[in-house]
Amino acid sequence: MSRLFGSVRSRATLGATLVVAVALVAAGTALLLSLRANLTGEAGTRAERSAQAVASELAARTPLGKLSGLDAEDTPVQIVDEEGVLLAASEDLERISGTGTSEVTPAPTRSAEDGRDDRDGPDGRDDDRDDRDDDESLEPGEIAQGASYTNGTATVDGDTEDYRFAAVEVETPDRGRLTVHAGAPLAAEHSAVGTALTAMLIGFPLLLGVVAGVTWLVTGRALRPVEGIRREMAAITASEDLRRRVPEPATHDEIARLARTTNATLAALETSVERQRRFVADASHELRSPIASLRTQLEVAAAHPELLDLDGAVEDTVRLQNLAADLLLLARLDVGERPAGTRVDLAALAREEAAGRRRVTVEAEPVEVSGSRGQLGRVLANVLDNAERHARERITVSVRREGGEAVVGVADDGEGVAEADRERIFERFVRLDAARSRDDGGAGLGLAIARDVAVRHGGTLTAGAAPAGGALFELRLPLAGSDRGTARP
Repeated sequence: MSRLFGSVRSRATLGATLVVAVALVAAGTALLLSLRANLTGEAGTRAERSAQAVASELAARTPLGKLSGLDAEDTPVQIVDEEGVLLAASEDLERISGTGTSEVTPAPTRSAEDGRDDRDGPDGRDDDRDDRDDDESLEPGEIAQGASYTNGTATVDGDTEDYRFAAVEVETPDRGRLTVHAGAPLAAEHSAVGTALTAMLIGFPLLLGVVAGVTWLVTGRALRPVEGIRREMAAITASEDLRRRVPEPATHDEIARLARTTNATLAALETSVERQRRFVADASHELRSPIASLRTQLEVAAAHPELLDLDGAVEDTVRLQNLAADLLLLARLDVGERPAGTRVDLAALAREEAAGRRRVTVEAEPVEVSGSRGQLGRVLANVLDNAERHARERITVSVRREGGEAVVGVADDGEGVAEADRERIFERFVRLDAARSRDDGGAGLGLAIARDVAVRHGGTLTAGAAPAGGALFELRLPLAGSDRGTARP
């Protein structure tokens, strides 16, 4: 059972069915209450009309024995005085409740001819009623406005039914104030409510079954692409083949966006893994050369000490040390190391890195950025190293403000970089064959490191054409204190 309702499809079906069930019960209850109230109100209206008709006859001095309302079928009527004494009742009325008096036989003190009470005064009015509250007094022959309603039962000619009773007061000229109780049967109300309840008890379960079935089918159809994505991801995990992609539905809903995002993640993961593999392979290849050279020199020196090339051994050791430092820095950048948030004057940093280098001139204005002084110095050093390998006579370093950015330009008068290679030179271990060989120094990591550092500082590093015809490397960084002056993750 827990496994069944552990699926999204089952929970969605159950949730939709429960919501519809609650809504149906609430709507059905409201419908039944409204139907009952309407039918009860109609019965009350009929009962009030009957009571008003009898009261009109009483106001017109009609004798009790000649009241037409007492002969109506399915309309039990009682007439009582102010003391609650029954003066008249419908024919065949055997039992009654809900009207305030359960008597069905008129009191014997009433005259059989006209129903006058022996206690009435000379004018036929009860002398004890003179002290009534003036606010409740009625003129002789006047019928009170409105009626009061009660529910009860009555047995007429052996049939017992529920009734809605209306009580209407009338001030008679000869008998004082009387109250007429008249009832209307509630059989129609009971029948209608019962029929509606039966229909609901039969229809609601069927409707809930339809809702559950439709929800099950719709959710199954909606979640089918999700299952396809899950199976494909499981296959990718088992095969470790990151070239595979999950199926993308032809819809424009959340599942389609999930599939596209998943494929984008797989593509990024494939690129990252491939880049890591290529990095490891290139690093192994680059490390093999200085290590093999150093080993060869040491083996020769061990066998023939007089042939030891000490300068070459030191050069290979330095080269190996620099390569290891570059690899370590790249590893730190790849794991997302954030640069320090100190202020760095790029003009001073440019002059510091240019000091001791031949053919380098600096044209700089004070510009501050936020970041790591050591890493930014590494950027300038790597770009200057690259420029020195290609310049013929002159290298120019410029530092300026441009909008909300600090711009550092390093231009040389060499052969420049072909437009097709201006992005490729920033890839790791890339050397342009026409530019230089491994023996010229460097492992093809300097510009890759420089761009990674620039990106980590929220900036860019691009290659272009210098005015003198050589290469122009341009570093752009957000000024210190600007909104972009934070390191990217």
